Amino acid sequence: MRRADRLLQIVQILRRSNGQPVSAGQIAQELEVAKRTIYRDMVALESINVPVRGEAGVGYVLEGGLDLPPLIFNSTELETLMLGARWVEVHGDLDQQLAAKDVVAKIAAVLPQELREEFFGVSLYAPAKTKQRYEGHVSSHELRKALKAERVVELEYTDEQGRLSARRVWPISIGYFDFKRLMLCWCEQREAFRAFRADRISKLEVLNERIPKSRAALKKLWWEEEQSNPRRTQIDKAFSDEMTRR
Repeated sequence: MRRADRLLQIVQILRRSNGQPVSAGQIAQELEVAKRTIYRDMVALESINVPVRGEAGVGYVLEGGLDLPPLIFNSTELETLMLGARWVEVHGDLDQQLAAKDVVAKIAAVLPQELREEFFGVSLYAPAKTKQRYEGHVSSHELRKALKAERVVELEYTDEQGRLSARRVWPISIGYFDFKRLMLCWCEQREAFRAFRADRISKLEVLNERIPKSRAALKKLWWEEEQSNPRRTQIDKAFSDEMTRR
């Protein structure tokens, strides 16, 4: 890797940390170089006024004020972007499929010619395991709107025994499993966290009432509960494993 490319990658690693210190050892391990090389690179970044702050025994933090072009991609990043877009084109909702195509077009428009050809030439795909498509009385678009609103939601739900019930819930996250959708919520009726299958929701209404806690706080509480629960179902485990990556 050229030194210039490595300096840009270091900046990206620090950006990715969201303000949390990153040690020279962690950076060196990811870039497969010696820690001494990273120390020299940090001096080089400081010499060109990149706002990197380091503290012995803690790590490096990228402070505000950095002005670099936002679209500097390497080959792996371009592959990842294209693979992600292709996954959404297969597994996402209709509006997301169209958005994925728009994202690809917008990225390609600002890439130099050689990178544009590489971008469109990515040979990675995300085929569906089944010919099924998501079907339900409530669209996934409605679910996503309810999630973003951070409002209390009333829904009618049919469980796996065919019993219909009305619930008031606080939406937290939506998990995409091929063509199934699971909406993680705090259920007021059960006074517990529940994952509702979207295809079993027959009616959904977003109320003009904010959820009492932020989605971030609720997700943290849910994850702490998941960690202490040894009797998770297979779906619960799959959902928690997937959502902790977000």
